[in-house]
Amino acid sequence: MFSVMWSEHCSYKSSRIHLKRFPTEAPWVLVGPGEGAGVVDVGDGIGAAIRIESHNHPSAIEPYQGAATGAGGILRDIFSMGARPIALMDPLRFGPLDDPRSRWIAEGVISGISGYGNSVGVPTVGGETVFDECYTGNPLVNVLCLGVLPVERLVLGRAEGVGNLAVLLGSTTGRDGIGGVSVLASAGFSDEASDADKRPSVQVGDPFEEKRLIEACLELLDSNLAAGVQDLGGAGITCATAETAAKGGAGMDVMIAPIPQREPGMQPFEVMTSESQERMLAIVEPGNLEAVLAIAERWEIRANVIGIVTDTGRLRVLDEQGGQVLADVPAKALEQDAPLYDRPRSAPADLDQRQADSANSLDAPSDPGADLIAMLSDTSWVSSQYDHMLFLNTVEGPGGDAAVLRLKHPSTGLDTGRGLALTTDGNHLWGSVDPYRGGVMTVAESVMNLAVVGARPLALVNCLNFGNPEHPEVMWQLSESIDGLSEALLAFGIPCVGGNVSLYNESRGTDIDPTAVVGLLGVVDALESPPPGVRLVEGSRLLLLGHTDPELSGSAWAALHGHRGRGRLPEVDLEAVASVADAVRDLVIAGLVQGAHDVSSGGTAVALAEMAVRSGVGFTAARLADHSDLFAESSGRAVLCIDPEKLREVLDLLEERGIEHSRIGVAGGNRMSVKGQFDLGLDEVAASWRDHLPDALGSGTVQG
Repeated sequence: MFSVMWSEHCSYKSSRIHLKRFPTEAPWVLVGPGEGAGVVDVGDGIGAAIRIESHNHPSAIEPYQGAATGAGGILRDIFSMGARPIALMDPLRFGPLDDPRSRWIAEGVISGISGYGNSVGVPTVGGETVFDECYTGNPLVNVLCLGVLPVERLVLGRAEGVGNLAVLLGSTTGRDGIGGVSVLASAGFSDEASDADKRPSVQVGDPFEEKRLIEACLELLDSNLAAGVQDLGGAGITCATAETAAKGGAGMDVMIAPIPQREPGMQPFEVMTSESQERMLAIVEPGNLEAVLAIAERWEIRANVIGIVTDTGRLRVLDEQGGQVLADVPAKALEQDAPLYDRPRSAPADLDQRQADSANSLDAPSDPGADLIAMLSDTSWVSSQYDHMLFLNTVEGPGGDAAVLRLKHPSTGLDTGRGLALTTDGNHLWGSVDPYRGGVMTVAESVMNLAVVGARPLALVNCLNFGNPEHPEVMWQLSESIDGLSEALLAFGIPCVGGNVSLYNESRGTDIDPTAVVGLLGVVDALESPPPGVRLVEGSRLLLLGHTDPELSGSAWAALHGHRGRGRLPEVDLEAVASVADAVRDLVIAGLVQGAHDVSSGGTAVALAEMAVRSGVGFTAARLADHSDLFAESSGRAVLCIDPEKLREVLDLLEERGIEHSRIGVAGGNRMSVKGQFDLGLDEVAASWRDHLPDALGSGTVQG
């Protein structure tokens, strides 16, 4: 039990000292880090629960089940707080498309997320899909879930009240997933033959059982029949019982015999550490047991009393009630006393040399248009595998800068007239150059993504994906990234309400590029119409907002030309980014914007091109004098599409607020043209953009 509870996955022994630096408090934060999910007050008596997790290593071994159970686990984190899950997002990263195993992993992961999410009835409304050589053999499968709850239904995973019962709800316990947190979470990968031995550590999911479990648990909480609820994830029953007991300042006696087992001959340690899916632990007063069992029967899920809350402060494992004691340890020792490592960390020995090698020294492209086409890829092949319209709440789904959902009261179903906005963002190319400034730029991008849909940021969660923490350079990357994220959060006044750390992401002895992924939740205060979207409108005027730093290091264009992990990222003026974001948000809310897109990976050229191909409307642009104007990725910028009749009003607002801006062109026609840079046929570009993934991956996923 100690081996799994003190594993990297459960104890965060290598990262806890650094995670404490995140700002976590705000008046609207109801639950911060340390629980199943963060919860914030979004008004109207509604709480929003948000969580992000990783299932990187299981997905590398068994892509379908690894991804499916990642989705299942994150859903349980949400409804364990008393919230109904309403949306999933999937930030995904795979090896290059020309690598057969990477394609196999990608197909399996996408199929696993769609198979589970579609079946359980929770829409997948957005995410990211990135292909890069650094993820060969070690994909990143991050999953975010959002739920809503009436604030009075909020519940925590606490075992309180001596004599109360621990009731195991849901699926049987098998040998799938045993050792997952210790075998996989701290393992690198080498080749297919050796990785096959790790497959028994991957859990197997059942979305239909999960759906019944969701409904049963929410009914228990609505009926005030459960004093606490805890998901069974990493380390299984050991973790759920130890955590609830320790957090409640209590102890617990756990019995092996009443735990339903799907395989004969399981040893007690197997039962206690199995990570079999679709299981929850509820703390129930004895007088409420019959009502709990009746609800379980109605929803056709198993319910078995497996433990009793005690005042001993100890977790005792017995073969049966009153029987032989198999283990007897302090609950807090398992949950709180794991070693805390301050691992050595050091910057790369050649950092100065790397920083001196700027991408601006590369030759200017002979064909900027060809470079632009090479950086464009439509990810709708991925999102088409998912149902994003379940619940009919989705106003803006996959393909936009941020997803937007109608905010309905979770008890009455009444539309509040407001919305919730979600975005996930991360950029390994920035992190490989400068993890600190890369963290700053990632948060800034998220804020801009919310701004273009008219949302104000409320809370952030993060999934920190890094290499082997035993390498001092990796620990330096992690520490620097946390400091960069924290600086930006403090500047924008955004609390971090939870997250996940995934370490040992490496393949064949090579660490992945540092990849800090964030999920940002925002509120649209008046959702009277859909956001303008990533589009152009015939005859509209094009504005570029924000300051362009000509630095190309860390950009997608630089990586295209073989320059990565070197140079310096552009400076970030967080005050200026906040001003631009506020202006964009206000313009969107006022209905003065016909189309909007933040400028991030690929720079202004990619932003314009994506707006064009998504809307089928071309553009003619100027004042983008060279390739740095086209492809630089400085923070805090957006392209706006403005009705000519409203242009003066927009310009007056920008000038009044001192927002740097330029009029760069006109939307219209069937060509994409930047004076002195490129002139491309829209149909040609759109075909390349649309066909990139289908040509590589086929017409649909094939694994199941």
